Amino acid sequence: MDNSRRHPVLRLGDTGPAVAEIRRKLVMLGLLPDPGEAVLDPDEAVFDAACDRAVRHFQQQRGLNVDGLVGRETAEALEEARYRLGDRVLSHQVSRLLRGDDVAALQRRLLDMGFNCGRVDGIFGADTAQALRELQRSLGVTPDGTCGPETFRALDRLARTVTGGHHQNLREAEALARSGPRLGGKVIVIDPGHGGLDHGNVANGLTEASIVEDLAARVEGRLTATGVQAYLTRAISARHSRRTNVDDESRAMFANEARADLFISLHVDSHASPLPNGVATYYFGTDRWGQSSATGERFAELVLREIVARTDLLNCGTHGKTWDLLRRTRMPAVRLDLGYLTNPGDAARLADPSFRDVVAEAILVAVQRLYLPPEDDAPTGALRVDSLWAESGSRS
Repeated sequence: MDNSRRHPVLRLGDTGPAVAEIRRKLVMLGLLPDPGEAVLDPDEAVFDAACDRAVRHFQQQRGLNVDGLVGRETAEALEEARYRLGDRVLSHQVSRLLRGDDVAALQRRLLDMGFNCGRVDGIFGADTAQALRELQRSLGVTPDGTCGPETFRALDRLARTVTGGHHQNLREAEALARSGPRLGGKVIVIDPGHGGLDHGNVANGLTEASIVEDLAARVEGRLTATGVQAYLTRAISARHSRRTNVDDESRAMFANEARADLFISLHVDSHASPLPNGVATYYFGTDRWGQSSATGERFAELVLREIVARTDLLNCGTHGKTWDLLRRTRMPAVRLDLGYLTNPGDAARLADPSFRDVVAEAILVAVQRLYLPPEDDAPTGALRVDSLWAESGSRS
């Protein structure tokens, strides 16, 4: 996922003050040795091999693309990583939400003490503010939703009573069971990546934006036939102009406002070499915060398995990431990277409408399998669209 647009990208061999700032943050995180008193002129700072290795290490830790490039997303993650709980006052700022490791630490504390702030994502949103106010009331602290000195002192006194857990995953599992196996009435947002002036990856006479738009329409039609309320994120740009580029934050906000049960983002990949090929899926997850979406991971696995069982695409695995699109959605969210446009074999498959029909069927079946209780689930590749339509009609 390329989030470096409209942001300068720093890489191996670059020099200057911006590189000096990156190196300073990597030193703070213990990923580069401290130069001590040997402070160099910022203009002479070099993005050398050691810096490249440190950046890649950091990206691996944070669930980012491991490419050694410091674009917008990696630069923001480096800034967030520098904060520890107590370093600054935390509050809900609607115009620009506070983000950082200190926010993630506060969210973990809130969840461990039974206050529901949603998932641990390091973003101080409305749910975190509400949970903080509830904690403050229980502690006899002014319930202003601001984590300042008084609240920090109270949290320090309670530090030994805090225990771990995966509360959000329990809530997700409960919501999944409560919703029942029927697809009718569920709300699913389908996100065909890119669009407008942004064509995404382009190779072998194909563009990513057009491929995923067609696939999204096929998925939408099949979901609607089963009674699902399906929405496309392309509707965001349609409000203004089809030439408008839609960022990941707007896509996530669209899904949140729709109160979606599930979010599916569709993409195809590319590479400098024509050799890489295959399909991969991604969900929100990071070892750094000890947090992941169990339902998102389950759905990512189901989608991948159904596609691989129905096609000859290489299985490239399921991976936890902290990309904004997965991090900012409040429901289970999955990104699907369906093949490589730069690989002649994958490109030929993606150009075939019948192949895209097979993939759309696989996605629909994976959605149904997500909601089926274990005793009613079917083996991978066995469930078919016509049976889902028949079941939908019999229940209507």
